[in-house]
Amino acid sequence: MIERQMFDNGLCLLTESMPAVRSISLGAWLTRGSRDEDLSNAGIAHFVEHMLFKGTTSRTAELIAQEIDSIGGYLDAFTAKECTGYYIKVLDEHLPRAVDVLGDLLLNPAFSEEDIRREQNVVIEEIKMVEDTPDDLVHEIFTGNFWPNHPLGRPILGTQDSVRALDQKALRAYFLQSYVAGNFVIAAAGNIDDVSLKDLIGEAFGALPIADGRLVSTVPVVDTRLDVRDKDLEQAHICVGTRGYAQDDPGRYASYVLNTVLGGSMSSRLFQNIREKRGLAYAVNSGLTAYRDVGSLTVYAGCDGVAVRSVIELITSEMRDMKQEPIPNGELQRAKDHLKGSLVLGLESTTSRMSQLARSEMAFGRQIDLSETLGAIERVTSEDVQRVASDFFSHGLAGTVVGPVSGLDLSQSLLELA
Repeated sequence: MIERQMFDNGLCLLTESMPAVRSISLGAWLTRGSRDEDLSNAGIAHFVEHMLFKGTTSRTAELIAQEIDSIGGYLDAFTAKECTGYYIKVLDEHLPRAVDVLGDLLLNPAFSEEDIRREQNVVIEEIKMVEDTPDDLVHEIFTGNFWPNHPLGRPILGTQDSVRALDQKALRAYFLQSYVAGNFVIAAAGNIDDVSLKDLIGEAFGALPIADGRLVSTVPVVDTRLDVRDKDLEQAHICVGTRGYAQDDPGRYASYVLNTVLGGSMSSRLFQNIREKRGLAYAVNSGLTAYRDVGSLTVYAGCDGVAVRSVIELITSEMRDMKQEPIPNGELQRAKDHLKGSLVLGLESTTSRMSQLARSEMAFGRQIDLSETLGAIERVTSEDVQRVASDFFSHGLAGTVVGPVSGLDLSQSLLELA
């Protein structure tokens, strides 16, 4: 049973009772991420997330870690393009302490100048790590080219220069503007007493300020270019993609099936034709990314430099085929069954249930029941998938290649789908 409660300050609380378990996962989801930054403070959402773990006005970073460890709990956070999440998992008997710690982190950060300087070095090393991880780097470059001059195209971590420029004043200003009650969704799943939890949340988060958290954002314009960067690596890393659907688009269910058929499973066309039949790549897959107003479908592959052209040609060939020929019924049903099984299996933990509560609220303003999703997937037809394929694959692709590609004949014409 899912319960939704609103507090007077605008804070939203979602709970799902799972009496058969002994754990509780509790998350505070902020509806702000790197998309909501200016170019001048790129990376500040992620940096503030780091700083909230460096101590509060009453707890040091070490004390926070010791307190969570002493109850056998798990505390973590992440920053995404459109949200920032803080979550904790504990035994049900330790819920009051978990709520107290999480509330303290989100309401009373210390933002000490010494910690800021130290954490700048940590985040800069994190940026360097991405630059030294080619399968991450190729996606960063691709996204920057795909949505140029827009926050969705910028790295969540920011740049070394923008991180170095952050100071206490900027962090506090961002925190006071963004960390307000109307921007938060609190979600919890597990062995919960709804009344007790509501009282705990009201006490811990009641002091969150009330403010107008609305933002005006622009829709990015897609640029379809091929960016080839020679780099001394053992493999070439390929990322090609096209525009997709926003997170609430009615065609999203058909796009899930399309992605599964194309490259979203071990029986997918790309995995079978590029890896299994030809042995050209170890890693090859496709994925969907959806935001509130735009989306993308991307294909990634890692292969020998001399195989880059062949791999791209195989990718575009599969895309043309999906546009021109309906999916056979057996393949369609296998993709739908894979999707449905993955969804059900993915919701068997308290953490995944908690995440689903929050994401559904942020994306749709209501809870999307599992049966509703499973039913929508089952109703997808071969014609639906072909229609989405025509929508996605009737124009040129964007592409990025990073690796030992010097001297290869790689041109924009490789990415044409007409």
